[in-house]
Amino acid sequence: MRYIDLPEHGGPEVMQLAEREKPQPAAGEVLIKVAAAGVNRPDIVQRMGYYPPPPGASPIMGLEVAGEIVAVGDGVERWKEGDTVCALANGGGYAEYVAVPASQCLPVPKGLSLVEAAALPETFFTVWSNVFDRAGLKAGEILLVHGGSSGIGTTAIQLAHNFGVRVFATAGSAEKCAACEALGAEKAINYKTEDYVEVVREATGGHGADVILDMVGGDYIDRNIQVAAKDGRIVNIAYLQGASVQVNMLPVMLKRLTLTGSTLRPQSLQVKAAIANALEEKVWPLIAEGKIRPHIAATFPLENVADAHRLMESSNHIGKIVLNLS
Repeated sequence: MRYIDLPEHGGPEVMQLAEREKPQPAAGEVLIKVAAAGVNRPDIVQRMGYYPPPPGASPIMGLEVAGEIVAVGDGVERWKEGDTVCALANGGGYAEYVAVPASQCLPVPKGLSLVEAAALPETFFTVWSNVFDRAGLKAGEILLVHGGSSGIGTTAIQLAHNFGVRVFATAGSAEKCAACEALGAEKAINYKTEDYVEVVREATGGHGADVILDMVGGDYIDRNIQVAAKDGRIVNIAYLQGASVQVNMLPVMLKRLTLTGSTLRPQSLQVKAAIANALEEKVWPLIAEGKIRPHIAATFPLENVADAHRLMESSNHIGKIVLNLS
């Protein structure tokens, strides 16, 4: 099979198209012929050498795919050869074939192409587990999403909006702000020209945000504490502007805040299976009804993966970037 090799860490140019034997599914796994693979921020970090795969995971990049099951391992009951699925991979997605745990596969939602389906797993698993499971977001609350025009951001906005949540988002241009509002944000705040702390406080009558989803870090950490509502929950899933900052922790105590976060890839098969089950039950019907849809920014052939990474690093995109192998 063809795959993207990473012989050394560095810029996008270090990735190389190569060939190797296709994997075989172990017990509890399925082998997927990949039609499309999502590109995600963790891929960038892995390429740079700061996010090594967990023990036992494929060293090949790529955490989400869609395609056809061509083989099943021992003990797999739900899936069979010929089924089309999208799946959260533990690695190996930048390839023509990938073996994934059967419990991390989901049916392709009705009405979606395989390219669109490949844009679902990583972001939907991440948003659901952090915003709804970990932070306990519920209808009637207020969510602030940083990086609203990213794959994570566009997913969080749509999910929260469809579950009866008031959504605010930050983004870096008028075009990106308009896209966030079109997806369901009540107000998108251009962080280059506006202070999101002031805007959210004013728009909520001083209440603030009950849940904040942040991938920025840096000085956002202290500002998130400022804008959080009483009993608010702040969830960090990345620190693009740094994780080491000086913070006034007194409001955490006075407002009874919860500061939390997680990474998805190292978590157990059982945890990921539970997230998959929740998504299929509560979110997949909304996708089938057309109420939620992945926003695809651009697609690239596998051999042009470096261009896909450059686009992601530029942040000049709205939504998801996908490698199209079909």
